[in-house]
Amino acid sequence: MLNEFIPVCEPTYGLEERTALIDAFDSGWVSSGGEYNDKLETDFAAYCHVKHGVSVCNGTVAIHLAIRALGLSAGDEVIVPNHNGIYGIYALMYEGITPVLVEAEGLTWNIDPDLIERSITSKTKAIMVVHLYGHPCDMDAISEIAEKHGLPVIEDAAQAHGAEYKGRRAGSLGTIATFSLFANKVITSGEGGVIVTDSEELANKCRYYRNQCFPLNGPRHFIHEDIGYNYRMTNVQAALAWAQLGKIDDLIDGRRRVNAEYRRHLEGVPGIGFQHEMSWAKNIFWMTAITIDPVEAGFKRNDLERHLIDQQIQTRRLFVGMNQQPVLETETQDSGEEAGFPVSDFLADNGLYLPSSSHLEQEKIEAISVAITELVSS
Repeated sequence: MLNEFIPVCEPTYGLEERTALIDAFDSGWVSSGGEYNDKLETDFAAYCHVKHGVSVCNGTVAIHLAIRALGLSAGDEVIVPNHNGIYGIYALMYEGITPVLVEAEGLTWNIDPDLIERSITSKTKAIMVVHLYGHPCDMDAISEIAEKHGLPVIEDAAQAHGAEYKGRRAGSLGTIATFSLFANKVITSGEGGVIVTDSEELANKCRYYRNQCFPLNGPRHFIHEDIGYNYRMTNVQAALAWAQLGKIDDLIDGRRRVNAEYRRHLEGVPGIGFQHEMSWAKNIFWMTAITIDPVEAGFKRNDLERHLIDQQIQTRRLFVGMNQQPVLETETQDSGEEAGFPVSDFLADNGLYLPSSSHLEQEKIEAISVAITELVSS
């Protein structure tokens, strides 16, 4: 056992980030002015292989702006994954939009394309997919349904920077995509987000709403024709994110290395399961997540959680499904599945993130794995 605390995730910073931050401070531009927002937007869009990027202050508002740009409004319905964080659902609720919950499939834990079409009604105006834990959704199947019904696809890629579906990067797989730059993401600005799209019209609408609905061009600066928001990213945050973007491939390699090492130690251990990586996918493993089958393992997820924290190893539980959220009791519709949401419920009851920092040392991965196998063998 290592005699030190191991956090579930830490950012990986170096000289590049320090240099960019100092440059931003020295420029005098500490709000949204300055060069780094433009650099981040341009380079992030290029990284995703799309034309336009829009920086914002966090990932939730990125989804909110995408919704506004698409013209979605109160009374509309949007297909969403039930197994998910609530953050994108909040963005729908801000606008009075009804989330329609669709169950996950059991291998990747992403939204099950086979259950989407039966949930579409005359009120459905979009499909929102979430590339959970860094694994892309089955986008061909989802896009086929979307095209058949004339629906835009919103990619919530908050956890999937650099993930790939059949060689195409997350962010280029739908109508508009959103990313989070929160502290535990593969690249971070502490708080922050980016919207990407090939549509100049959608990008400009996002910029318009982001900045209090000030006109994008022209002399009438203090004339406002719609409700806008202060969703801007600061130049300082953008400098940090831009520097991180320059090393994103190394950071992803680090996450994949961490996951591979956990699998090497734990695959085959009774009761321990991993998120499956499909042959058509590149999973960035934003977090290495495991499930504990209490019957096979002989203990419950909560037992393992306590055992690890006793050894100064921090973990996090997987998302609790939207079907279990009290705030959504009167705000959602489900897909009408009589069986309920068994995959989501299993993940919520039995899933756990392990420490997953890109720079996590080999000896710590081994110590964590030993701690887990100790409980299994006991």
